[in-house]
Amino acid sequence: MKTIEQVRKEFEYSGQSMTRWAQENGYPVHLVQQVLSGRSRFLRGKSHEIAVLLRLKDGYIKESSGGGI
Repeated sequence: MKTIEQVRKEFEYSGQSMTRWAQENGYPVHLVQQVLSGRSRFLRGKSHEIAVLLRLKDGYIKESSGGGI
């Protein structure tokens, strides 16, 4: 797992913007900004998915199947 600061530094080091990452991965830019600013607790939904993809938390992204856990 990584800290928010580590992820921000990786964006800076790679030269990729948060906006571009959001667009390439199909997430709203404002939601990625909320995750990386600490305003989102990323417990479920899209913010959870973003946090898992950025390796801010352990977890998995479930394919949408329309039912249960």
